[in-house]
Amino acid sequence: MQSQKPLPSADAAAPRRTRLILKDGSYQVVMSYRIVGDRVRYVSAERGGAEEEIPVALVDFDATHRWERSHSQAEEDGSQSAAPAIDPELLKEEADRAAMTPEVAPDLRLPELDNVLALDTFQGQPQLVPLPQSDGELNHNTGHNVLKAVVNPLSSSHQLVQLKGERSMVQLHVDTPVIYIRLGDAIVPSGSMPLTVDTHGASSAMKDKPGDPAASRYVIVRADVRTGSRIVASFKISMMGNVRQDEDVVDTKMEVLPGGHWMKLTPRQPLIFGEYALMEVLSDHEVNLGVWDFGIHPTAPANRDAILPQPKRPFALSPRRPDQ
Repeated sequence: MQSQKPLPSADAAAPRRTRLILKDGSYQVVMSYRIVGDRVRYVSAERGGAEEEIPVALVDFDATHRWERSHSQAEEDGSQSAAPAIDPELLKEEADRAAMTPEVAPDLRLPELDNVLALDTFQGQPQLVPLPQSDGELNHNTGHNVLKAVVNPLSSSHQLVQLKGERSMVQLHVDTPVIYIRLGDAIVPSGSMPLTVDTHGASSAMKDKPGDPAASRYVIVRADVRTGSRIVASFKISMMGNVRQDEDVVDTKMEVLPGGHWMKLTPRQPLIFGEYALMEVLSDHEVNLGVWDFGIHPTAPANRDAILPQPKRPFALSPRRPDQ
């Protein structure tokens, strides 16, 4: 195969349409293209800016360059109207759409519908595992109480959330799972109401709607596994309403991804094997009793609802009749 001249960088000029001409006489209308190994990767102008690829052997580079030179000269001479440039608003829309489903591992993107997912690795393959939200029940150390129980911030007893079962349905296989939380346009599950804790000793109350996920803090809480249940909220609320961490609360690093649609939550230290839950701290005196529970067990079977990488499919040309 003859060596090809270096292709123009996609960033060398403002985005504009050009033609990538194929050896069968057809062409693709593209915004940019480049050679990567034995493939030509291009941004399609006909399919909403999707990135696609075809084998190098299918592209007629001489015809492509001739078309580019002739149209570039026509623009300079003013003999032909300039090729239409992409509307900046459209480019912004495309960038925002990409930020809604960012790539977190090779060929693995966050989905459009799920709110909270963990990045896991199973048998060497990265996977995104949706974390279902479970409703907890507020309890004191002395017994089982209703959601509107009084929580006294001066008391040394823990505020506890109890989940049924000794093991979560979601079992991760790595000890440092990264958790992604959708922000802004999160879909609020039914029954996911915050519990307002009155720091002056008055009765607790349920709010009408959950808080803004972007303004919340999130903690990973190690569960205390008991007979038939897991206690997943072993932290105290101080007089000022701040969460005082103890040995059951895992320190984390929070980072908002570009575009502001997702928060990335990373444990600052490996998690030991066992059961955990992600809890949302809505404010200095509110927590969300709907928690996202999971376990850490490297020998657990595969998660049924895991999202797998989706490699880009190679471009395939349809057979053409002579009269086409």
